[in-house]
Amino acid sequence: MTSRGNQPTADTAEGRAGGRSPVLLILASAQFLMTLDSSVMNVSIQSVANDLHTTVTGIQTAITLYTLVMAAFMITGGKIGAIIGRRKAFGIGLVVYACGSFVTAISPNLTVLIIGWSLLEGLGAALILPAIVALVAGNVPKEGRSAAYGLIAAAGAIAVAAGPLIGGAVTTFASWRWVFVGEVVVVAVILVFIRRISDTPPEERKPFDLVGAALSVGGLSLTVYGVLRSGTWGWVRPVGDAPAIGGVSLVFWLVLVGLLLLGGLVEWESHRVATNKEPLFRPSMFANRQMTGGLIAFFFQFFVQSGIFFTIPLFLSVVLGLNALQTGLRLLPLSVMLLVSALAVPKLAPQASPRRVVRIGLLLILLGDLVLVAGLSPGANAGIVLVPMALIGLGIGALASQLGAVTVSAFPDTMSAEIGGLQNTFTNFGASLGTALVGAVLIGSLSTTFIAGVSSNPAVPADVVTHASSTLEAGIPFVSDADLQQHLATTTLTPEAQQAVVDENANARLVGLRVALSVVALVIAVAMFFARMLPTESLAGGTAPAGGHRRRRRRRQEA
Repeated sequence: MTSRGNQPTADTAEGRAGGRSPVLLILASAQFLMTLDSSVMNVSIQSVANDLHTTVTGIQTAITLYTLVMAAFMITGGKIGAIIGRRKAFGIGLVVYACGSFVTAISPNLTVLIIGWSLLEGLGAALILPAIVALVAGNVPKEGRSAAYGLIAAAGAIAVAAGPLIGGAVTTFASWRWVFVGEVVVVAVILVFIRRISDTPPEERKPFDLVGAALSVGGLSLTVYGVLRSGTWGWVRPVGDAPAIGGVSLVFWLVLVGLLLLGGLVEWESHRVATNKEPLFRPSMFANRQMTGGLIAFFFQFFVQSGIFFTIPLFLSVVLGLNALQTGLRLLPLSVMLLVSALAVPKLAPQASPRRVVRIGLLLILLGDLVLVAGLSPGANAGIVLVPMALIGLGIGALASQLGAVTVSAFPDTMSAEIGGLQNTFTNFGASLGTALVGAVLIGSLSTTFIAGVSSNPAVPADVVTHASSTLEAGIPFVSDADLQQHLATTTLTPEAQQAVVDENANARLVGLRVALSVVALVIAVAMFFARMLPTESLAGGTAPAGGHRRRRRRRQEA
């Protein structure tokens, strides 16, 4: 089985070497597409919310569910690809993804958007992304795989960098819907050339681990959904009329049950391995310090990245009133420096310690984040994001230059697909938790600060304070001054009272943003601690670490 899939004949290898560029272009295009969605949507949050007659919280839910569906089904999608063949899984995933893009493009409301974007596109991506990792190994000779994986990673980095500009320009001059129409066209082009990809033979058909798949999906979904609702339901004490069990917020129980299911998943997969049954993944892989360190670093990178990409566009578009293109342009320093850093670090310091590079990258992100926290004050303009975005871009690029090689080189090439599934699970789990937690903290802090502000403001009538306290306790929409003024104009409040409410809301927005970014800073500090698990030896060329790390890994593999 393994020899057929990973040791092709000389003629086959020669043919693949000669034709690998078109194949890599196809796979890189798919990777670009998978990464593009979230970065495009972040700069268009306000436009999408207005178009679908929903709130920023509603779009936050859609963004979170998109990455959550990918995380929840990624391991399952990888295993399905191993059973039916990677190219077939890649093709099926593309068709599902295109259907989701089409539904998203025509969605009349938030519910249809979630079905098309969060569900269908997420399921399609869960089949596509693990297949890309295996198809690279099956189509590129061993000596060229390190560069090939670098190209795939670069395609994702370019999507993160270009997404805000693409989304901003299309949203400003046409409609955000045309982004998804364009995705359908790109998928159609990829499908035309899919036969140029050499398939990897399916593995021997074994009973699929339905219990493991259910535990994986259930555990990840309940955990992230609980965090997502924490801002409006409360973590332990239920807020307002929020659902509760035994007087304790449903959020607590969702997260608790989710974590228990994830713990049960690890035990179940260990049982499958012990009884010689095919598992979704091998828990023993996590004994490899290098791979586990790389996966944890990926989790934190995407947690922080998604949290920043959620909050800063809100500051630019809602607080400052910039359109989508102007918002995308203000994020350009991050995009440019991300690419510069990701490309420059391997060239200028090919023998650098991955641990040191990642720690420097995290320090740069932390510095940029703290500058933002300090700069978000009344009267702040768009110029305050210039330097922080550049610092954060440099930091993310430094992480991107190292982490792919850290995880892929931890085990032999024959395990690349399994590692790819775990890597994509951790990145998307991090992204979904980052958007959910940072968004929940933002809305929760906004609500608390606003209610406290209007309660202590003598210009706001007592009956308005009472009404606000009872009706807005479960969460206040993140709205612009213009939208709030338009709503208040329909009430009987005096102009003085209306202005007081607007001022309190403006102050609460900034407090919420600062608290949310402070949580991001705390998470970066935690990531710094876990970076000690990363190797200190250079992984240039995709080689394994020398010395004791390599010997310990070989003993584990032989065992």
